[in-house]
Amino acid sequence: MSLLVVGSVAYDALESPFGKVERTLGGAATYFSVAAAFFTHVNLVAIVGDDFHPKDEAIFRKRSIDIEGLERASGKCFFWAGRYSENLNERITLATDLNVFAEFKPRLPEKYRNSRYVFLANIAPDLQRDVLHQVSGTPRISAMDTMNYWIERTNSELRETLKHVDILMINDSETRQLSNEHNLLRAARHIFKMGPSTLVVKRGEYGAMLVDKGGVFCIPAFPLEEPHDPTGAGDSFAGGFMGYLAGAGSKSDTALRRAMVYGSVLGSFAVERFGLERLLSLKQGEIHARARHFAKLTQFKL
Repeated sequence: MSLLVVGSVAYDALESPFGKVERTLGGAATYFSVAAAFFTHVNLVAIVGDDFHPKDEAIFRKRSIDIEGLERASGKCFFWAGRYSENLNERITLATDLNVFAEFKPRLPEKYRNSRYVFLANIAPDLQRDVLHQVSGTPRISAMDTMNYWIERTNSELRETLKHVDILMINDSETRQLSNEHNLLRAARHIFKMGPSTLVVKRGEYGAMLVDKGGVFCIPAFPLEEPHDPTGAGDSFAGGFMGYLAGAGSKSDTALRRAMVYGSVLGSFAVERFGLERLLSLKQGEIHARARHFAKLTQFKL
């Protein structure tokens, strides 16, 4: 089944202890789409400027990613520059130029409106809600991301949008901030009262945690000797997670747990190189081999 994603397509300048790149394709919707396309067809809605290069457009066209919803506008693409610390856990934002993204008003092409799986990447909550209103009927699964900026600046709009989604996918600090609870399990119960029935907490080097009415499921981060760039890890995780669910056509407990594994697999590959580099060379066999490795990491006998 097709998976709709609405978010940013951008250019990034990245620097870490492992090197530096001056300009590379990035953005939440970009990482999400490339990761999800390993499992299902993706419909992409975003905005780009005059400087969007044909070779970067080809990245989408060569995959199972429909870009009829990729709006072209006069101006420059969203640009972000950042530098990571020695341990990659902290980053300094050097530049954030919204450019054409500042005027982004998502409009779904007609053929996208019957999407049964929907992911709302990190954009303003009122825009996320407007996208849901454009979808015909009720999606089988609707999920969203958000960030501290929206929690702080547009809390009431965010809470209104949360009423309309099934899955909230955020990091641990955002979970605590949104719920005003330090303990993640209590935080999850608080967030469920806002609307979502499932919470996925992205915990970086500590893995990820899923909480729903069926209980709690945790997955570790895949151990890597030399991660290079964590920029797209969370969005690649979301792409692997939602892509697997859409490809499986299921939202059972088993499917959700497997989606957590495949999300973690895609996130782990994303950080191995700068930007999209590793995801672009990735093969299906490598994905499934690493998923089996995850199973070995978590199996034990009592």
